[in-house]
Amino acid sequence: MKYQSEFKTYLQQKGYSQLTIKGYSFNVFTFFKRTQLEEIQTTKADVLNYLSYLKNKRKQQNQSRRSHLQPLHLYFTFLVESNIIAQNPCSLLKIRGVKRKRLHKVFTSEQLTQIFDNYYTHFVQNHDESKIPHHNRLFAKLSKQRNAAMLSILLHQGITTSEINTIQLEDLDLIKATIKIRGARRSNSRTIPLKAEQIGILIHYLQNVRPQLLQLSAIENNKFFLPLPQKKNQPTITDNLANTFRYLVKQVRIIEPSFTNFKQTRASAITLWLKTVGLRKTQYLAGHRNINSTEEYLPNNIEELTNDIKKLHPYQ
Repeated sequence: MKYQSEFKTYLQQKGYSQLTIKGYSFNVFTFFKRTQLEEIQTTKADVLNYLSYLKNKRKQQNQSRRSHLQPLHLYFTFLVESNIIAQNPCSLLKIRGVKRKRLHKVFTSEQLTQIFDNYYTHFVQNHDESKIPHHNRLFAKLSKQRNAAMLSILLHQGITTSEINTIQLEDLDLIKATIKIRGARRSNSRTIPLKAEQIGILIHYLQNVRPQLLQLSAIENNKFFLPLPQKKNQPTITDNLANTFRYLVKQVRIIEPSFTNFKQTRASAITLWLKTVGLRKTQYLAGHRNINSTEEYLPNNIEELTNDIKKLHPYQ
């Protein structure tokens, strides 16, 4: 393995953790130690023989062999991008029969819109504030308006709760109706279109709610979604919105009992994208580093198509 140091740097630039980099480097080193090959000599047949060795001699299951193939694919991708080799010998290789994770019951686009509309009606427009102490009513008003804006993005853009916390002011482009989601250790950056019905709530938050939150806090903050200060004119203890998301989950369950958590709404958005824009575009919108992560949502799409067929042809 001639380019171990450069490969580690490549993985660091891609955002992988030190633990993952160590594991991937070890797996690649093990491959070359076992095969006694050099990078420019390695062929697809060599990789297949190695996978066969892992299965027949090492008695590894498909999931384990997949964990060996993925680092090899990344290593040879790095070599191709560095113009060291011309082709990736791992291209189009896939470990079949890997057990897919169980997915959530997904919502349709119309159901996601209805969830938001019901939430806004129940918890923002018609929420009873008479039991809230007078000195806390401003915080409560700002909080529910901010939460509604966050919920809109969680429902329709299929992002994670941790990604919500990374959105900066400059990431929202209301002219182009897009939002940029920044890359993280396990996800790529991407720009996702906004839906027309989201623009109003986001403009209201940006122009009316956020300035008040910023004024109540004693610190400057460029984040789009601001946490509430503990007390007026005192800085927040943390920028973490975890408590807000737990509260938001409880509220959404009141209006939609089949809702479990925001992994479910992310799965719903990804399933919708698979149906409308295809696998590769969905991989980009979901921020998946590996296409296999996107393919794990395909069973939801197949199930939805099956239900559509049954509705159209109930006697088949």
